[in-house]
Amino acid sequence: MSNSIHPLSQQYPIMEQFYTIQGEGFHQGRAAYFIRLGGCDVGCVWCDVKDSWDAAKHPLISAEEIITEAKKYPSKLIVITGGEPLMYDLHVLINGLHEAGFEVNIETSGAHPMRGNADWICFSPKKFKAPLPEVAAIANELKVVIYNKSDFEWAEEHRKTVGATCKLYLQPEWSKRDIITPLLIEYVKEHPEWEISLQLHKYIQIP
Repeated sequence: MSNSIHPLSQQYPIMEQFYTIQGEGFHQGRAAYFIRLGGCDVGCVWCDVKDSWDAAKHPLISAEEIITEAKKYPSKLIVITGGEPLMYDLHVLINGLHEAGFEVNIETSGAHPMRGNADWICFSPKKFKAPLPEVAAIANELKVVIYNKSDFEWAEEHRKTVGATCKLYLQPEWSKRDIITPLLIEYVKEHPEWEISLQLHKYIQIP
């Protein structure tokens, strides 16, 4: 009898898991099961989930348990977010989700190497820790949070790092949305290769 440990026993720090509607970017409006990993070394000052930063605050849960919970809901769309999910090797978790019939999206700042075969990579670079060019190159979606006017130029710099088919989104930082959204409207009208992403889940007051 083999003494090897089943790979799905690999554990991840889980801040929360919940079933909701994806509120942002290309998949906005779709029912999705979110897996929020604890741990982040990027440290955005305007982060709305700062409780996720310290991985030690969150319980370690096996990939098998995570997948079992996800199976309780009808949607086959999984969103792995954080925190910063690429701090971890996600091969075991993503492979297990694929075997269970799920489509797996990941949301990342790109500050760590991609370890896992996600179906869709939402690359959301942050000024607080430089992203890796190899993550930008494989991104399906570039989502830049706009906090002030200088961020438009910063967004254009990162646009140069993604592939030709990558979807481009500008999203107002939530606390400044009343100021930033009108600027986004005018910018996208002048630069129609970009689209606006709004945090739909916050407007309709769901997780």
